[in-house]
Amino acid sequence: MRLPLGVPFLAAALTAVTLTGTAPSATAVAESGGHCARLERVRVPGAALQREACLDDLTTTGLAGTDYTDPADQAGLTAAGTRTPSGVPGIQIDGYFPDSSGFNTTHGWRHDAQFVIRLPDRWNGGLVVTGAPGNRKQYATDKAISDRVLAQGYAYAATDKGNSGTDFYRDGVRPGDAVAEWNARTTQLTRAVRRVAAQRYGHAPRRTYVTGISNGGYLTRWQLENHPELYDGGVDWEGALWTADGPNLLTSLPATVARSLGAAGDEDLYAAGFARGSEFLWPYHEKAYWGVTQKIYRAEFDPGYDPRCPGPTAGSSPEEILAPCASDAAYDYAARPASVRRAVTRVALTGRIGKPLITLHGDLDALLPKAADSDVYARMIDERGRGALHRYYTIAGGTHVDGLYDTHPDRLRPILPCYRWTFDTLTAWVERGTPPPADHTVGKPADGDVVDSCPLR
Repeated sequence: MRLPLGVPFLAAALTAVTLTGTAPSATAVAESGGHCARLERVRVPGAALQREACLDDLTTTGLAGTDYTDPADQAGLTAAGTRTPSGVPGIQIDGYFPDSSGFNTTHGWRHDAQFVIRLPDRWNGGLVVTGAPGNRKQYATDKAISDRVLAQGYAYAATDKGNSGTDFYRDGVRPGDAVAEWNARTTQLTRAVRRVAAQRYGHAPRRTYVTGISNGGYLTRWQLENHPELYDGGVDWEGALWTADGPNLLTSLPATVARSLGAAGDEDLYAAGFARGSEFLWPYHEKAYWGVTQKIYRAEFDPGYDPRCPGPTAGSSPEEILAPCASDAAYDYAARPASVRRAVTRVALTGRIGKPLITLHGDLDALLPKAADSDVYARMIDERGRGALHRYYTIAGGTHVDGLYDTHPDRLRPILPCYRWTFDTLTAWVERGTPPPADHTVGKPADGDVVDSCPLR
């Protein structure tokens, strides 16, 4: 790592979300100067390498089969039937900032701090910035976020957070370095893209929004707490919660590992915050999420607990990577040395947001249970006197990744349609002063389309 340094809704108009969004104004079109205008002027400040291209369509539909996106990086994040807009011409810039780690092999670069920037010809004057969810890379939210905001006229930028993959914990020198870099890289990209937009369009963005899923939601929270001057608001989709004294991943996940190894029962998971009614999702999470997530984040913040597992790598095969460390069944965060809490403190959240934030979280999240995550974060915001800047919506039937809807369509609903409505709600709040609905639960409809609409009750 090296840095260069439940309430009724307000209006019938909010009864559903659509794919159309807000079209760029005629003024914005004129400002853009035409298809890929000023391409030769676009230079990303601080980038060690950039590759710019004039493209006929910046969406996943137009980029399919090219190396300007990566469907594998997006796998599982959206339901199979999700519809997305297309036909957004403009400029794409791929590149990376100086960094000493090389987990990200995209484009054959083997270089971290990679980014993607998309500048649509028809610009609405806004910018949307995100960081990769989980341990994915910069193209992870192309379908979930980029496609729609581009169609609405926003410029878009995403970062790999400076490290990726299940061995990310090897980046840096001190415990917590890898996650701390996530925040720095998001800030770095935001500042750079604001200048890139000015090169392309003639002026900096009038509005800048930060948003993200899971770890990207954590980044959204952290940015609005620590750099509110860069943003006008954000949408946090089930962001990970890190607090020095807990709760955090290291206080909720050990019970899941213990259960998978026969050392704990269902009641232990309920006590850790996992929702009753989410049990049907536990077998999948036991195989695909719980063990690997606990061991790699414990290795990041507490490498001294079991140096042999995961050791220098989380594994060389899917089976090795996903397997839990047996020692994690007995992991007790509260009993660990103060140095562990100091490492988490470096990246901890406080609730002191400085700009409007909307949080949404599924009530059946079986990786980041809302009772130990967003419920707590909402209280933290209130305790810091920032409640007027925050709204919190629970999505009934929502879970951590929308792809699981395809396996359980009778029990789950995708969160993405509600996220799209939430993003529009945020921009109306920021740009027009339209008060957003109060905190509430968005009920799961008994019938109708839940893949591409979010019917609100």
